[in-house]
Amino acid sequence: MAPPILKLDDIFLSFGGTPLLAGAALQVEPGDKICLVGRNGSGKSTLLKIAAGLVDAQSGEVFRHPASTVRYLEQAPDFAGFETVQAYAEAGLGPGDDPYRVTYLLSHLGLTGEENPRNLSGGEARRAALARVLAPEPDILLLDEPTNHLDLPTIEWLEGELQKTRSALVLISHDRRFLEKVSTATVWLDRGMSRRLDRGFAFFEAWRDQVLEAEELEQHKLGKAIEREEHWLRYGVTARRKRNMRRLGELQTMRAQYRGHKGPQGTVQAAASDAQESGKLVIEADKITKSYDDRPIVAPFSIRVHRGDCIGLVGPNGAGKTTLLKMLTGQLAPDSGTVKLGTNLEIATLDQKREDLNLEDTLANYLTDGRGENLLVNGEQRHVTGYMKEFLFQPEQARTPIKNLSGGERARLMLARILSRPANLLILDEPTNDLDIETLDLLQEIVTGFAGTVILVSHDRDFLDRTVTSTIAPANPETPDGRWIEYAGGYSDMLAQRKGAADERRRAEKAAEKPKVQEAAAASPASKGKLSYKQKFALENLPKEMAKAEAEIAKREEKMADPNLFTKDPATFNRLASEMEKLRESLTKMEEEWLELEMLREELEG
Repeated sequence: MAPPILKLDDIFLSFGGTPLLAGAALQVEPGDKICLVGRNGSGKSTLLKIAAGLVDAQSGEVFRHPASTVRYLEQAPDFAGFETVQAYAEAGLGPGDDPYRVTYLLSHLGLTGEENPRNLSGGEARRAALARVLAPEPDILLLDEPTNHLDLPTIEWLEGELQKTRSALVLISHDRRFLEKVSTATVWLDRGMSRRLDRGFAFFEAWRDQVLEAEELEQHKLGKAIEREEHWLRYGVTARRKRNMRRLGELQTMRAQYRGHKGPQGTVQAAASDAQESGKLVIEADKITKSYDDRPIVAPFSIRVHRGDCIGLVGPNGAGKTTLLKMLTGQLAPDSGTVKLGTNLEIATLDQKREDLNLEDTLANYLTDGRGENLLVNGEQRHVTGYMKEFLFQPEQARTPIKNLSGGERARLMLARILSRPANLLILDEPTNDLDIETLDLLQEIVTGFAGTVILVSHDRDFLDRTVTSTIAPANPETPDGRWIEYAGGYSDMLAQRKGAADERRRAEKAAEKPKVQEAAAASPASKGKLSYKQKFALENLPKEMAKAEAEIAKREEKMADPNLFTKDPATFNRLASEMEKLRESLTKMEEEWLELEMLREELEG
């Protein structure tokens, strides 16, 4: 086992009241890819800041290898003194680092580098910060919600970058699929303590449930032991006083342990407030279009949305998702075409722009709109503190300013507010940002169990697969041209249908090429009914060459399957990857050549 390059042990931190961290630990070795998981407010971001040296623990051991470089993804980057994003990102480079990395990263993150940092949106600022920390390829990367505000193509690109990076990773994310693809170990922060699983996030939830079941069983056993000791005290045969006093002391210790046990944080208990049922047809759009500066955002697009539908909107940033959403909900008039909204619609909207929150407002005032201590939920008067508890907020937080909440707690607060409003059409714009896994599970149940209609914009592939009944996506995601297509099912279903359509196009192209092959055959010396010697030789030998290429690819795949190869020998890893890419390209060309020759042979013989 390699010595750690970062180690936190027995970390304690309290801001008064229940300690936020009490015995937490984190150990990072070269090549580790660790996801840090836990409920909102459990201290994940704080532990990451302690690891980065930005926050001091009140007690515990903090060790960083003196020769190791550490980069931490800032949530609120400081652009003071920088005229361009390029200059800001390059400032993160160390001596000998490649400046081209900054340009490469910015382009993949949707930035040119010439932007004025003072004019960036929150999402653009996050992407600039991501380029700054990735560019130097440090020994340790600490990433807090790196996928927020990234579109799906960029998230998938980032997955690939993090999978092949030589940096050790510790990352926090709400994106299940992202965690599953990137992580190889999981640290669970729970009730101030940490537990480690040396497997990726895909195995976390089953392991967590086993841990909690075992804990519940131990607590049950402790309760039974206390019952037996109390029975002995009341009815047991009197023994020596010293022995009795010892057992009495042990009983008091067990009672204190039993009473002091703090179970896992509860789950959010909530449902959307029902409004009067809408008409069966909720939205009917007929050939709607929208352009800005002669650039088509929405080409003629038609859709009928019925009561009970749950529709997902996906696509790259700037493709026009928000524009299309506003047209469908009547907030923006189309350039041409018509949109008809159904009857009895009551719309509730969750906006991703959390910066619109008044951070000086209190939780109670925000939930009640300043109308005292009560709010109306599903036609019933509820006291605000009771309603807050359903979303895991404590009564004493009612007068707390929103600015004191973590990003995840703010997301949960906004969710609490929208779910208290009666609605039969929910519009959810990036609803999963900053939510913990358990609250995501609740939101999934709310969306799938909602009697009305839901339209949501999301980059969370797992959430889309679990909730939506159809997915609207650009017809050409690489270079959006305004054309949108509705696919049945979730994100994975959409990809499968796209692949099927692409395969169908390739088959059609092959069929169209067949007459050309026939014409070439007629004009060639082989037109007399047989292949040329060169063609026959290729037809016989190409299968052998293809088998050799497949064997060489399999050899390299086997070597690259070693999880420690990149850490031990990155040069060999990169060489194998390059060789494998060339072999696959060669194999594809040979397969195409063999297919054309086989088609020609069949034509000549039949």
